[in-house]
Amino acid sequence: MKAMKAENTKAQEPFRVSTPWGPVSATLITLLAFLGSQIVGSLLVNIYPYLLGWDKTRADSWIKNSTWAQFFYIFIADVMVLLIIWLFLRHRKARASMIGIKRPHWVDVAYALSGFFVYMLAYLVLFNIVTAIIPSLDTNQKQELGYDTYTSGLALAGIFVSLVVLPPLVEETLFRGFLYSGLRSKIPKIAAAIVTSIIFAVMHLQFGSGNALLWIAALDTFVLSMVLVYLRDKTDSLWASIGLHMIKNLLAFSSIFIFHAV
Repeated sequence: MKAMKAENTKAQEPFRVSTPWGPVSATLITLLAFLGSQIVGSLLVNIYPYLLGWDKTRADSWIKNSTWAQFFYIFIADVMVLLIIWLFLRHRKARASMIGIKRPHWVDVAYALSGFFVYMLAYLVLFNIVTAIIPSLDTNQKQELGYDTYTSGLALAGIFVSLVVLPPLVEETLFRGFLYSGLRSKIPKIAAAIVTSIIFAVMHLQFGSGNALLWIAALDTFVLSMVLVYLRDKTDSLWASIGLHMIKNLLAFSSIFIFHAV
């Protein structure tokens, strides 16, 4: 009887992900990587024109208006995030598979597509609930991307990489990979999912942009993150999450830069 009771108790315990880091380390390193990489990227992009001897007027114009300045800022920041995560994993002697970096499978595509429809439905439901409760919520506020919507040619390809390719790869590695795995090692799955999604949403409020906080984007990214976490759990991999994230960003990119220009 005692053996059966012990087995039943064990079966009821929540599944734990085993990682050599916990919630505190996961949260601190995530914030350091996400915010610190943006600071470094901004500094390097701002220094570049002065190293070339440009005057202040020309330098400011390039930093504010150049597609390539924004591209290199995003590229540098994303590389910094991956470098920080890689160094941390190496320091803790952890495998990349612990954060969901495994061999992709074709079924991940199906999960990504189905996840997109779940995300859209969940967002529409929550959007209607929130706007009914808070009618003053600005639902028309646009996210600052830092790019000219009428860009074409090679510059448009650079925008595609910096919006559709890099963010899904890097943000999924950081948030649904590293952060969620660290949280999941000590706290229940739903709590880890909610904390991960809140942090992810807060990071999209556009602090420091000079504009009002982008609450509608935070709502959107919170719902998206909850679905992304589910895919991370369901597949024990990041590829379905990356695929869904890419689909969402591709649709936004097409709407803003392709169809807008037609």
